[in-house]
Amino acid sequence: MTEHLVVETGEGAFDAIAAGPEDGRPVLFLHGFPQAAVAWEHPVNVLGREGYRAVAFDQRGYSPGVRPERPAEYGVDSLVGDVLAVADRLGWDRFDLVGHDWGGAVAWWTAYEHPERLRTLTVVSTPHPRALADAMKTDEDQHMRSAYMTEWRSSNTEKRMLADNAEALRRMFEWKVPPSRVDEYVQRLSEPGALTAALNWYRAGRPGGRIEHVTVPTMYVWSTEDVAFGSTAALDTGKWVTGPYRFEMLEDVSHWVPEQVPEVLTSLLLEHLS
Repeated sequence: MTEHLVVETGEGAFDAIAAGPEDGRPVLFLHGFPQAAVAWEHPVNVLGREGYRAVAFDQRGYSPGVRPERPAEYGVDSLVGDVLAVADRLGWDRFDLVGHDWGGAVAWWTAYEHPERLRTLTVVSTPHPRALADAMKTDEDQHMRSAYMTEWRSSNTEKRMLADNAEALRRMFEWKVPPSRVDEYVQRLSEPGALTAALNWYRAGRPGGRIEHVTVPTMYVWSTEDVAFGSTAALDTGKWVTGPYRFEMLEDVSHWVPEQVPEVLTSLLLEHLS
């Protein structure tokens, strides 16, 4: 059974879902745009049944209790700080970290800056930030795929995404996510200020620091039909991991891995954690 939690931190209250015994091995999940913690409902419940303590939280801007207005408050330092603040509040000195899409980017940075806190890292879809940055410079295909990141910083993006019953937002999911779940995401992001907060992740600007090699045991899962991330960055990601590394390629799967093939992903995750 999925539990619903409110995790109180110095930044505010994060909404979360959880499963498993309180003393189980802790696993923290980070969602992406334009989703929420419920994207991880299947693996959270399965891991809970397997004896892990699995928690997925609505990140900064997605949790109404942590929704600052200025884009500058959505920089990578703040996002990584939220991960540690939630883990600290849960009493976790070390934990396994799993991230998808933007949550994957935050997971990479957390693993690089705080390797002592992580047992393992699992990233779905999002390449290592350096592999992605290099691909955007040298690979025309990736440069075109990433153009949306700049486009979404414009001030009319909210109006465009929510027009006509949020048709643009719905179309983003490529009909790979259950309609009822898409309805839930649209409802959440239609609340006053919610979509602006989610888009502030893109408007915050590039991280100030420079990420280097990740040393923790890492599994990277990439799907061949991912519209956002091409093969160049995906295949180069292993160059940026010096710890034990596992690369899993899912054929004929879209960007929305956690919800399109939840059983496959959860099975890979359990193997990696063991």
